[in-house]
Amino acid sequence: RKEQELDSKDAIILHQFSRPTNGVPSLSPFCLKIETYLRMADLPYQNYFDGKLSPQGKMPWIEYNHKKVSGTEFIIDFLEEKLGVNLNKHLGPHERAISRAVTKMVEEHFYWTLAYCQWVENLHETRKMVSLFGPFSDLLKWILCHLTKGIVKREMYGHGIGRFSEEEMYTLMEKDMRTLAGLLGDKKYIMGPNVSTVDATVFGHLAQAMWTLPGTRPERLIKGELINLAMYCERIRRKFWPEWHHDDDNTLYESEESSEASKTYSPLQDFSFYSRTETFDEEGNSISQTPDTDYTGHSLFDSDVDMDEYRDHEQCK
Repeated sequence: RKEQELDSKDAIILHQFSRPTNGVPSLSPFCLKIETYLRMADLPYQNYFDGKLSPQGKMPWIEYNHKKVSGTEFIIDFLEEKLGVNLNKHLGPHERAISRAVTKMVEEHFYWTLAYCQWVENLHETRKMVSLFGPFSDLLKWILCHLTKGIVKREMYGHGIGRFSEEEMYTLMEKDMRTLAGLLGDKKYIMGPNVSTVDATVFGHLAQAMWTLPGTRPERLIKGELINLAMYCERIRRKFWPEWHHDDDNTLYESEESSEASKTYSPLQDFSFYSRTETFDEEGNSISQTPDTDYTGHSLFDSDVDMDEYRDHEQCK
């Protein structure tokens, strides 16, 4: 099939895997990381779920002014240089060092234990979430998932972590998750009250444990003992993904700032233009506020929102 020529002049074109069927934006921690980063940095972008890998064989990757960039770290560096965005400008040298160390722990260690759980042990559930359509979709899903399983096991063995037993791998996973929970503590974000690049990384990975691994050990851990990580994931999801909604949502992880007015959702957009400050509905009409903002423009799920002021305003109305 002849490929469509994309015009990336002054536009961020984000190539990534197709949306899963369970409402989660991506089964890939790195795709979810970079799309969340774009929303955190308030950068408009265009999604393309064409399944086409970058010249380096990577996913996700972006095009901007006909320049192709792959690898989430290089993508962020490129956008910072070209567009002047910087989510870490409030961090000092020591905090930046911690942020990078946490990023590498998550991406080079924790990621592999998640991949094992997702594509090896829990493959039957992951297969249900893969989005493929057509008369042979079930067969194609089976082939795709088992090919991916073989690739993951081979790469994990080459990495070294795949040479341990399943119980040993889960021990390493639990240590990583407890480290993140201890680092987060009762803070709003990993590095304090303000969001930074490391939050996109951590969220992209923890979201897999939170919403794509039903009944597994990482899900039980994050929704049980490490409840601060679950609240952290909900906080980011509600602020930066207001249209991401699950049928089984409940109020277990909601903070005191939650309100009924904030529970208005729209479906995840596919081939869509997205901007957090100005997005578009299905008819193409401009929407100036996202559903999780109150009359002041603050997120209802931010811990620094003055809810007394909000309630007074509602009563006046």
